Amino acid sequence: MKFLVVALTILAVSSSASANLGDSSDRIEDLYVNLDQRRLRDDGTVSVVYHKGQYVYLVIFANDRSISESYSHVKGTDLSEKEIAKFLKLNSAGGTWIPVNTSKERRFKRSDNRAEATYGTASGRRALTVRELGGKGTDNDQ
Repeated sequence: MKFLVVALTILAVSSSASANLGDSSDRIEDLYVNLDQRRLRDDGTVSVVYHKGQYVYLVIFANDRSISESYSHVKGTDLSEKEIAKFLKLNSAGGTWIPVNTSKERRFKRSDNRAEATYGTASGRRALTVRELGGKGTDNDQ
């Protein structure tokens, strides 16, 4: 019985151990804990760099809500297909991610047109960046 309680606790913690778009800064700080840098940007948003385990997380907040998140390895190595799929799934919000072919970088668009993702070089390292699209999520609102 004790083993079952421990197993369920670990499962509950691991399933909620990642933040996603729209989460508050308090929730994200509770999950990622290790804050490396916080910077007020010219547009009034705040960028915060966290690290946890093998990942670096760059989160941009507007009005105390995450509007963009970049995921990369601490060592700067490429994310695996499984890792990319995991981070996209965390940010699906009921939609599905659709690959968009481009020549320079991998791109994805969420089926509800409220978010997009790119996998390429960001801040000198390979990263998956997921961001909310403005307004109603249409291309004209960006």
